[in-house]
Formats: sequence, C-alpha cells, structure tokens
Amino acid sequence: MNFKHLHYFWAAAKAGGIVRAGEQLHISPQTLSGQIKLLEDRLGCALFRKAGRGLELTDEGRLVLGYADQIFALSAELEAKLSEARSGERTLDFQVGIADSVPKAVAYRLLEPALGLAEHVRLICHEGKFQDLLGQLAVHRLDLVIADEPMSRQISVKAFNHLLGSTEMSFFAAPALKRSLAGEFPQCLDGAPMLLQSSTSAMRQRFDFWLAMHKIRPHVIGEFDDAALMKAFGGEGRGVFMTPTVLESETSAQYGVRVVGRTSELVEEFYAVTVERQISHPCIAAITERAEQQLLGT
Repeated sequence: MNFKHLHYFWAAAKAGGIVRAGEQLHISPQTLSGQIKLLEDRLGCALFRKAGRGLELTDEGRLVLGYADQIFALSAELEAKLSEARSGERTLDFQVGIADSVPKAVAYRLLEPALGLAEHVRLICHEGKFQDLLGQLAVHRLDLVIADEPMSRQISVKAFNHLLGSTEMSFFAAPALKRSLAGEFPQCLDGAPMLLQSSTSAMRQRFDFWLAMHKIRPHVIGEFDDAALMKAFGGEGRGVFMTPTVLESETSAQYGVRVVGRTSELVEEFYAVTVERQISHPCIAAITERAEQQLLGT
C-alpha cells in the first residue's frame, strides 16, 4: 500500500471533501482524486460515494479511516518521541484505566501525585468497564487500573490489588426535598424518592443489603451508570442520592444539595490494580504512597 495515497484519502475524509482537502494540501482536486482512485484500485473497493453535491464515506471507507487514524497517530507519536530524544528531554507516558464507577473527583485526587514527579509525565486516561480495562492491563496496554472493587480471583489475569483507601458514604437531597423527609436518618429514606447507582456496581450491591438490614424501602426513581448524571438529577430535586463522604463539600457546592445523613456502615474502597506485585513504576509508586492523604484531602 502506498501510504502517500492513504494520507490523501485521510486528509479528504477529515476535511469533508476533495476541494477543501486539496486547498489544505496545496494540490489540485483532480490530482487528489487521482491519488485516492489509485488507493481504491489497490484495495479493490470504493472509499467514497456521491451524496448530493458532495461525497460521503462508504462502509469500507469508514473502516479504512479508522485504521488510518491509528496509523497517522502513531506516526505523530513517533516524530514526537524522536524530537524528545534529539532535545534530550524524556517524557514518561502513563497509561491509566479508570473504571466508570469511580467518581471523577476521586480519580483526580488519586492520580494527582503522578503529575508532581520531577520528570515530565504524559497522563493518558481511559474510562471503561472494569473487566474490559483488566483485559487491556493484561496485554500491557495500561500501566494501572483504578477501580472501586478488587480484581476477583476468578478472573484469569495475572495482576495484583493494592488498596488505596476508603471512605464512608453520605446521602444528599435538594433543600426542598430534604425538608419533606420525615423522621431521623436513615429511616427518613423509607418511601423517599431515590436515585441509585446501576445494579452492576459494587456499592449498589452493598447498598441493597444495607436497605434490607434497616428495613428501608425507598421509591427508586432512576438507576445510573454515570454518577455525574445521577447527581444532576439529584440537584434538580428528583431524588436522594449517595456519594463518597470525602466529596461532601464539592457535591454540595456543585449541585446545590444538602447532606441528609452519612453512615459508616457503607464504605467505598478504591484499588490500584497493576501487573506488578512490588511496584516499581514511578507514577504508580507516587500514587500508592500518597493515596490515603489524597483521598482524605489532608
């Protein structure tokens, strides 16, 4: 494959048309079309089709574009690395996976020490399901996974759990909703509108047990994978929600809610999962050494 032809196709797809791409590349539309046609002949398929007065990608074109994105991203990364080598500067890429159930503010607190190292660190964060991130960790696409639960022994990934810290849970409601709740906490939650984490989260399973233990039956209004979306609904008075106690101040300030109560019977733990039993990566070492301090904000 001629990568010059691939680059012309990539530029045309990104620019949204042959004419605009030709202007950016300083070549005529006819020359650019001819180069893309050579690529189509080599691949044996059309990459663009007419759509009104313009062009749109075919299914094959979208597939090729995805690979072209990766190829030219790697090319740019290679050039950057060579430039660093020539200048004598060294950048440490730190690839981190963050389970989507971990609050973003907690993730920031835990990762912050890695950015304070003397050497230049490029932090690259990926968010996703815990199981998917473990798969990437296993093939060394990630240096670290941060999660709110430890990796199960039943998972066939050679990795190790490192407890970073824990926090109690607090319950919040918009001011008007809080005033309408009857009784003391936690019994005031009985029959109250409630916004919950999705049933797949580790905390949700503990919360359901806690409700049963206290014989509380809230009226569940919604369940959320995204904690920020849950809090946004809570800020509008749609229901009571819970979040780690360490985030009380910023949760109240950001969403205009008030603390209904807090409990030490519900504790959320945060883990660093790595392929190293004895941590040697400087970023991970900085994170684990200061985790409790960062988590508690002390």
